[in-house]
Amino acid sequence: MRPSVHPLHHPDTGTWSYVVADPQTGVAAIIDPVLDFEAKAARIATTSAQALLAIAGEHGYQVRWLLETHAHADHLSAADWLKGELPGAVLAIGAGIRQVQATFAARLDPDGAIATDGSQFDRLFADDEAFAIGSLQARAIPVPGHTRDSLAYLIGDALFTGDSLFMPDAGSARCDFPGGDAATLYRSIHRLYDSLPGDTRVFVCHDYGPGGRAAACETSIDEQRRSNIHLHDGIGEAEFVALRTARDATLAMPALILPSLQVNLRGGALRPCCMPGSAASPGSAACSTRRSNNAAIAAGGSRSCSR
Repeated sequence: MRPSVHPLHHPDTGTWSYVVADPQTGVAAIIDPVLDFEAKAARIATTSAQALLAIAGEHGYQVRWLLETHAHADHLSAADWLKGELPGAVLAIGAGIRQVQATFAARLDPDGAIATDGSQFDRLFADDEAFAIGSLQARAIPVPGHTRDSLAYLIGDALFTGDSLFMPDAGSARCDFPGGDAATLYRSIHRLYDSLPGDTRVFVCHDYGPGGRAAACETSIDEQRRSNIHLHDGIGEAEFVALRTARDATLAMPALILPSLQVNLRGGALRPCCMPGSAASPGSAACSTRRSNNAAIAAGGSRSCSR
């Protein structure tokens, strides 16, 4: 079955979020929502998340799922805020999030506030676990390589690849984060190639408009196999690993890696000192150390860090 797919681009981070709906029942999922964050001023906003709600409202959808493809390191998730706006919506991610939490929690959260059991999420998908969005059949496909917890969501005839596979002229995601591995990513992508029909619609999570073109989000399995600059048919595993390793060596740290992981490992939940309108807001001394760190990373980071 063919779901209705509504993309929303976040220009500051090059992120694509999606409202994906069952046209028969109106039941919908939101995939990879973004919380707007200005690191140097430590200001947050919900403009992008509200736009996703507006799309759902305009079409009369009932959003029952909030789906994360992985714990992003380049933008803050708006999933927790959306849960507050969507009572009963299920926040889900792959079970591999527990490994990612264990890897980063001690480094990013010396106070021990980040649980490493995935309990911040309502549902942890097992590899290839099936679920439903209304009458649409969906599956959580593991695509490790960029990160250990990376998933692609197959919903009807549409595949949402997260940060694993980009538009054909952009290639693939970096594999140099802790737990990342280029050979693993190669095998993950070829599992998609070998198991899905060529006309499967492919929707990416990031696009930075290489060569100055407009941001794009949709391609197909056939087009990826023909034209992906890193992963077209004919490129072997060893060649890809060499290419990806060389590319990763040139990439700067993601501009928002520190605040992104601190928030996203918690399912998008902010610490009380960083909640807008709280007694200790982001402008207070309670967040001064984090604000300085975030600003330093933002000043030295690269917008195109995911690839």
